[in-house]
Amino acid sequence: MLQPYPDQQRPDMQPSYDGGTVNHGESLDSSVDVNIDTVAGVDRNTVLNSAAVKLLHVSFNQDYGCFAIGTDRGFRIYNCDPFREIFRRDFEGSGGGIGAVEMLFRCNILAFVGGGDSPRYPLNKVMIWDDHQSRCIGELSFRSEVRDVRLRRDRIIVVLEQKIFVYNFTDLKLLHQIETVANPKGLCAVSHAAGSFVLVCPGVQKGQVRVEHYASKRTKFIMAHDSRIVCLTLSQDGNLLATASTKGTLVRIYNTQDGVLLQEVRRGADRAEIYNLAFSPTSQWLAVSSDKGTVHVFSLKFNSANSGTERLTTPESNPSVNSPNSPLSFIKGVLPKYFNSEWSVAQFRLPEGQKYIAAFGHQKNTVVILGLDGSFYRCIFDPTTGGEMTQLEYHNFLKPEEAF
Repeated sequence: MLQPYPDQQRPDMQPSYDGGTVNHGESLDSSVDVNIDTVAGVDRNTVLNSAAVKLLHVSFNQDYGCFAIGTDRGFRIYNCDPFREIFRRDFEGSGGGIGAVEMLFRCNILAFVGGGDSPRYPLNKVMIWDDHQSRCIGELSFRSEVRDVRLRRDRIIVVLEQKIFVYNFTDLKLLHQIETVANPKGLCAVSHAAGSFVLVCPGVQKGQVRVEHYASKRTKFIMAHDSRIVCLTLSQDGNLLATASTKGTLVRIYNTQDGVLLQEVRRGADRAEIYNLAFSPTSQWLAVSSDKGTVHVFSLKFNSANSGTERLTTPESNPSVNSPNSPLSFIKGVLPKYFNSEWSVAQFRLPEGQKYIAAFGHQKNTVVILGLDGSFYRCIFDPTTGGEMTQLEYHNFLKPEEAF
């Protein structure tokens, strides 16, 4: 059983509802049906049989200390440092597919969405699982498929194709709903620092990001890109936003308070699909993974503690370059933007064609990389010299010999 660490065991991690079913569709629906018996038996001692496990989902928890996977049989939770499997739940019968797993730091509450060829739960439901009780204690139902789900200690956020619903954690009361452009990837990110709640998601037009500041009851719209946004993330405190578009060449970092562009970094010159973005805990670094098989680490050069006050000097913003009388003015017209770009400090090469996500480890200057092929890498980079990262560790978390 997954036990919370002592310093993370909080009363608000234990929701007070039990077996509630709240249905929401395109319009608000206040009907509530009690449905406690939502989960069939679970064999806690199931051992991997000879058939290969199909991996459907992988994601980090909020502080990157753990990660969860969804498989065609159930779900598993792993610790990152040191690497080890904490526990697993393999459901009996043929329908065990979990297409999304969202942890709540390291506590016993998780959120599931069914997935795969034989989903455990309907694709239009979010199931709230209490591992202390080994069963679902609540569910949220919708009229269309759930694209993703996010958890905070006080909120549950459910992402549909063109809507986002925000619920109070303790009683599943609907607090807010947001209209978005078509959002098949379920893009949404929330802050996790105490005392603030920032949510970012696609806006109502291509390339736009909506920023909700719930503490101050403000909504901010940022035109982040000309193309459709495919990836976004927030810093832990919600002050910084990183975005990438379908082009996949540039990543932009914004101040969420005023929408100011703080920095723009270049992944490469050719198009790529960006899989994930992750800030380091201090917002000094940004990790980027893509379908090109390389994880990049970029240095963030603004003052992260006061991110709205210091901006980078670029050829476009430097008066000595922009002035027509300046001897440097020819640079803007002759050199393409490519040569003025900021490139990554460190890189780690991976096989192309596989999806990887990356985050910063708890050890200084380390990066943890997870692959949908079951691969786990831990690497370290030199913040001074940069270049290729050094691999410290590798595991395949789907191998039977590494099973719990």
